Amino acid sequence: MSTRPGVRIVLRDEARVADRAVVADAPPSGTLAPEAPPTDAPEVRTPEEIEVADREDARAIIRYGRVRGAGPAGRWRRGVRYAVRRPGLVVAVLVVLVVTAWAVVPQLFTSYDPLTGVPADRLQPPSGAHLFGTDHLGRDVYARVVHGASASLSATVIAVAVGLVAGSLLGLLAGFVRGWVDDVVGRFVDVLLAIPSILLSLAIITALGFGTVKVAIAVGITSVATFARVMRAEVLRTSTSVYVEAARASGVRWYGVLGRHVLPNSTGPVLALVALELGTAVLAISALSFLGYGTPPPAPEWGSLVSGGRDYLATAWWLTTMPGLVIVAVVLSANRIARALERTGGDA
Repeated sequence: MSTRPGVRIVLRDEARVADRAVVADAPPSGTLAPEAPPTDAPEVRTPEEIEVADREDARAIIRYGRVRGAGPAGRWRRGVRYAVRRPGLVVAVLVVLVVTAWAVVPQLFTSYDPLTGVPADRLQPPSGAHLFGTDHLGRDVYARVVHGASASLSATVIAVAVGLVAGSLLGLLAGFVRGWVDDVVGRFVDVLLAIPSILLSLAIITALGFGTVKVAIAVGITSVATFARVMRAEVLRTSTSVYVEAARASGVRWYGVLGRHVLPNSTGPVLALVALELGTAVLAISALSFLGYGTPPPAPEWGSLVSGGRDYLATAWWLTTMPGLVIVAVVLSANRIARALERTGGDA
């Protein structure tokens, strides 16, 4: 990337702007630059903005006129530097990856059966043999948490998918068509937002029945309004952009404008919201499972594991604490990843 006179270098991370004129072939230090030939009118130069990742890239542009190490090795070094500067984000990603691996291949993480236990090992505290201790039937709590990740995370994915698809379609329709369609969608969203999410979920579960999938659908419906509002706001912002107006003026049909310009440029905040809703959905599904609306026992699920240890809270604190800490870790990790995606516009 070469530079020309009048370049504005924008630091992406710290949101600081450094105006610096980069002059090619500058004379050596200590010598006078030759006078420029007179001209009739001064040359008007419009500053160009170059967005860089950090100060090192800015210094490289000022000193060498280009970003050094722009190839795969340079991108790898910048990625490592980005991760080192954000240890909290690295830990959050690792937590999500580990929990996802629990749901996909739980046999790699534990050899204990989550459904059968050894009565002689009942109510043992956490130890090297049982990381999370054992319950009142001698079952390994860690094995039940690992195997319960499949039910909890699958319900979370279904819930977020329902909210994402339905909410994005409503927001896209309201923001692009506008008029009375926007009014109808807006009133529907207002009704959803006026009802507390837990009460709305309980009402939907009462109509649909118990079960993990039905709980996931109920939680997904409660998040439709949030996705619809974010998508509508982004579509309204994008629809008034200059390039969208130019596409319409050049004769591009509405579906071309929607598919090429509006939709691709409106998905960044929605993707960040997906990560945030993952944590919210995990918490909501665990709460409904705690109340007994999820998978019936003895199948393990995070919320039911916390609920099952209430009777032994005074003598076996690990029955509720260990599954609860896993839920807290997943929710906080999802929120941290969502903040990173929001700051980088969906590219982190």
